[in-house]
Amino acid sequence: PVGKDSLSMKTVWEERGERKSVVAPLSLIVSAFAPVLDVRRTLTPQLRIDFGDTDLILIDLGRGKNRLGGSALAQVYNRWGDTVPDVESPEELAAFFAAIQALNAAGRLLAYHDRSDGGLLATLAEMSFAGGCGLTVLLDDLAENPLTVLFAEELGAVVQIRAADRAMVMRRLAAAGLGECSHVIGAPNGDDRLILRFGGEIVFSASRTELRRLWSETSYRLQALRDHPDCAREAFEAACDPADPGLNVRLTFGPAEGLAMPPVATGARPRVAILREQGVNGQIEMAAAFDRAGFAAVDVHMSDIIAGRASLADFHGFAACGGFSYGDVLGAGEGWAKSILFNPRAREEFAAFFARPDSFGLGVCNGCQMLSNLHELIAGTELWPHFVRNRVEQFEARLSLVEVLPSPSLFLQGMEGSRLPIAVAHGEGRAEFRAGAGAGAALAAGVVALRFVDNLGQPTERYPANPNGSPGGITGLTSRDGRFTILMPHPERVFRTVQYSWHPDGWGQDGPWLRLFQNARRWLG
Repeated sequence: PVGKDSLSMKTVWEERGERKSVVAPLSLIVSAFAPVLDVRRTLTPQLRIDFGDTDLILIDLGRGKNRLGGSALAQVYNRWGDTVPDVESPEELAAFFAAIQALNAAGRLLAYHDRSDGGLLATLAEMSFAGGCGLTVLLDDLAENPLTVLFAEELGAVVQIRAADRAMVMRRLAAAGLGECSHVIGAPNGDDRLILRFGGEIVFSASRTELRRLWSETSYRLQALRDHPDCAREAFEAACDPADPGLNVRLTFGPAEGLAMPPVATGARPRVAILREQGVNGQIEMAAAFDRAGFAAVDVHMSDIIAGRASLADFHGFAACGGFSYGDVLGAGEGWAKSILFNPRAREEFAAFFARPDSFGLGVCNGCQMLSNLHELIAGTELWPHFVRNRVEQFEARLSLVEVLPSPSLFLQGMEGSRLPIAVAHGEGRAEFRAGAGAGAALAAGVVALRFVDNLGQPTERYPANPNGSPGGITGLTSRDGRFTILMPHPERVFRTVQYSWHPDGWGQDGPWLRLFQNARRWLG
């Protein structure tokens, strides 16, 4: 089935030459919607170890019943049981939700994880993985048998708070009628181990790395069957690496510097064409980024250029956007490129635009692929590659780490040496260089502008730090004069801090990638 509410609730496969099928039973699906007033208040399972002393609180809406029927533990032993967790009081569930919302709005919660599949043990382990730290947990107040409390999948959640806020948080939970089922159970430790104590003894202790390996192995085995097996293995090894510091940032500039640049402050708004073709879907974010940087962004469809309704002569620059041009069935951006190369009017428009000394262009994702196939029209791009299927053999959408290299790209001036997370979303992003024009030649010529690096800052071809397998991690290039730049990642999807799934504390409204668009405005003068 494709999704939990697919109309096709049957899956079919072959095993040892035998055709098998499973039909999912009918079940009630309830979809609910609610307003999100501030996405910056999102809670995640990532434990914070940079806030001093902290506490973990279990809010047990099962109130100690610890029913194991239907649990993962019961299934492992083929004992389904007949007593399953249930919602005893809808009013209490609503009070729990309201209390969590109030505490979050007040900034009292550092991390949150519901207790569901796998029970409390899985909840604590996953918080440990996300935070990159160990935990010490006391189980004495929760049950007479630690096994039941660790594996029961009752309603509830574990939250992390500052130790100094404990009294206030417990008062708020008590006011919601949750005082008796809220327990301070432990805190992060510096041992990088999950340690469980009961009755004055350690009843379980394991390293975070060991648990992560066990937790990840099933996914690894499945991925090795579905994807490129070497990529699956590399992802498994990366997930289990105790030395991996996780995503991080190194800035060589201040994110807000661009707003004070004189050309941006004049109020003049040069026109930039936001180019799209059928299937392209990134034009709104691209227009917003250029608008924020001081441009007048104009929506231009390829049919407008082909029909003569719009001319690139009326614009200082253009941005070719990402998406799925021609459904991605004509090769990576090649269908879009051919609509230019094989149409006399379009070819003349683009050739004239590329030849102007005062023009600039940015190609992102599909736009990157498209421009790479127009290299015969763009001076100084003879070393550009074209782009082929990702090494992992799957579409990749994730937040990846890239390094900005010294290059003539007008978009990346002043950003050299920075290491920044950026959104990627592509199935055909692996750079494939022509014979005699390899990755080494492009690096030596100084036209490589961006490359994937691992969390230690080293250029990499290993998955998933390099999501497409490009040689040398190369994922962005520029023309020799710096006016035209192609990038497989999406800077327009992270030009605002609020767009990030993770970012360091202290960033303002504008994210560092806004500088790329501000640089284009500054270059125009």
